[in-house]
Amino acid sequence: MQSWRRKSLWLALLASWLLILVGVFPFLRLAVPTRPRAGAPQGWPRWLDAELLQSFAKPGELLEDGPQPPQALRGGSCNWGACFDTSKCRGGGLKVYVYPAAGPVSETHRRILASIEGSRYHTLSAAEACLLLLLSPDTPTGECDPVPPQWDGGRNHLVLSLRPAPCPRTFQLGQAMVAKASPTVDTFRPGFDVALPLLPEAHPLRGGTPGQLRQHSPRPGVALLALAEDRGTWHVAGTDFSACPWDGRCEQDRGPKQTHPGATLPNATFCLIPGRSPDALHFLQALQAGCIPVLLSPRWELPFSEVIDWTKAAIVADERLPLQVLTALQEMPLTRVLALRQQTQFLWDAYFSSVEKVIHTTLEIIQDRIFGASAHPSLLWNSPPGAILALPTFSPSPSDFPFYHLQQGSRPLGRFSALIWVGAPGQPPLKLIQAVAGSQHCAQILVLWSSEKPSPTRWPKTAVPLTVIDGHRKVSDRFFPYSALSTDAILSLDAHSSLSTSEVDFAFVVWQSFPERMVGFLTWSHFWDEARGGWGYTAKRTNEFSMVLTSAAFYHRYYHTLFTHSLPKALRTLADEAPTCADVLMNFLVASVTKLPPIKVPYGMWHQEARPPPLEPGGPGLRQEPQPAAQNCINQMAAGFGRMPLVSSRLRLDPVLFKDPVSVLRKKYRSLEKP
Repeated sequence: MQSWRRKSLWLALLASWLLILVGVFPFLRLAVPTRPRAGAPQGWPRWLDAELLQSFAKPGELLEDGPQPPQALRGGSCNWGACFDTSKCRGGGLKVYVYPAAGPVSETHRRILASIEGSRYHTLSAAEACLLLLLSPDTPTGECDPVPPQWDGGRNHLVLSLRPAPCPRTFQLGQAMVAKASPTVDTFRPGFDVALPLLPEAHPLRGGTPGQLRQHSPRPGVALLALAEDRGTWHVAGTDFSACPWDGRCEQDRGPKQTHPGATLPNATFCLIPGRSPDALHFLQALQAGCIPVLLSPRWELPFSEVIDWTKAAIVADERLPLQVLTALQEMPLTRVLALRQQTQFLWDAYFSSVEKVIHTTLEIIQDRIFGASAHPSLLWNSPPGAILALPTFSPSPSDFPFYHLQQGSRPLGRFSALIWVGAPGQPPLKLIQAVAGSQHCAQILVLWSSEKPSPTRWPKTAVPLTVIDGHRKVSDRFFPYSALSTDAILSLDAHSSLSTSEVDFAFVVWQSFPERMVGFLTWSHFWDEARGGWGYTAKRTNEFSMVLTSAAFYHRYYHTLFTHSLPKALRTLADEAPTCADVLMNFLVASVTKLPPIKVPYGMWHQEARPPPLEPGGPGLRQEPQPAAQNCINQMAAGFGRMPLVSSRLRLDPVLFKDPVSVLRKKYRSLEKP
């Protein structure tokens, strides 16, 4: 009898466990997302933020939201390996040839052409081009360009359109890539096509307007939500709402209307954007305003989704779960809100604020496909300053750039290379060489001889290697990425510079804490001249400064690569024609990349207060202030950059106990206070 009871008890327990497993397993299966198939192309992420919003739908209701295989786009299915010949790009990397327009050229096409022709990608020969670019016409006449002569079925071609084309193609796209503004999800080919943002008509060519977010914490009184509506308008709503504001059945007034385009962008924390294609323009407005885009089941591909991680800047939610979405937005932690808003400002400034940045990002994506394993890692695309300003030809590793030491948990190497530029009159800087060689951090000294006089045959013996490089008598030669520069840090000097060993040591220690900035001794400041209606700069000693002179400054060697291979040739030529403009141009470059001012360190009063400027064609002479020709270069450079990138500062870093009334034996850098 007891045996039968034990068997019955075991059977009952077994049946209970089976019932529990049958009931719970479907929920477990829903909670664990399926992994993507290996090798399958990935488009923009279709997700409901698991940390933000839990799904209350029953199994089977959201089956239609699963990833759909990309459909062929007019001419068959294509992928990168099958429809692009990378062998044409092995010589000089990505070179782009633009087909000339057959008819009248619109203003949009002029901006695209200007951005490509001024870049490092452009070539005038179709034979040496790796990529042939065909601009889709956007003229209201509806005329389409004929088939290009080197079409070859579209192989190694890119058809680019910043706006929907007004006329249908009269030929098959075949193997051509398509870079189109806000393409629909069902026609986009992930890993082959490129999704572009939908730009307004008056989008600037270069530079662009900075983001609207001026402080990281939300200001009091800022609305929680802004709703995108037709014709570029916005409605803002407060935190107290009882109905979904995008379904047209609100139980209360949705607040004041904000109109765009215009001076007003949505002033809210979250911007609700429906999934219709015409609403793609609202997406760009939200990025500029620092308003977190909440995309409600979008039916268009997010721009540059191949490289940008939109989970860090936007939220994609299901439009069928309105109340859950609104509740989740209200309860989102402030830390996550601030991180999302900061990322919107970075993405706007790095990739979307001008036509030039949109075009260069498109070409950089294609170049990454060509490089393969040497392409930009995700960190470079999704962290400041962005992949456009982190050239893969310099290094594929983020730790070699000056911007990512904090994320990588590393710091620059503990030594520097001194690069001494010798121009006219060509006197060997013997005293300077001895002072720099005495630094405990100096690894080598390179003398760039750019004088018409022949260089001396004998140089002083130093504790570090000394190498003489023959220059081309151009100021821009001092910023060339010489292979002999083996350290991350460069101490840029002129032959007439005067520094002590203690000043060099302390400045290098400061630079190690700020490797992305310039650290220097002599400073200039820029200002807006109301009388001339333009920018100017002065060497007068003031409380503010925005530039450090490269006659005595530390910076990362990567800026030599960026100066030579990223800046337009016209700006480098301008620096050669007006030598004082070289200092301005280098400071423009670093400030545009970092969005930060340089750092000033102590400079002895017994030294020369301002460096002697280069000799004028009419004869020698010292200029206390920049001449009009040199003053004008700052305006030309501001026009070349599209904005004024310089940032003013009042900060000077001094060593501990500097000028304190204590014993000199307690001070590490004693000679800094030499009377």
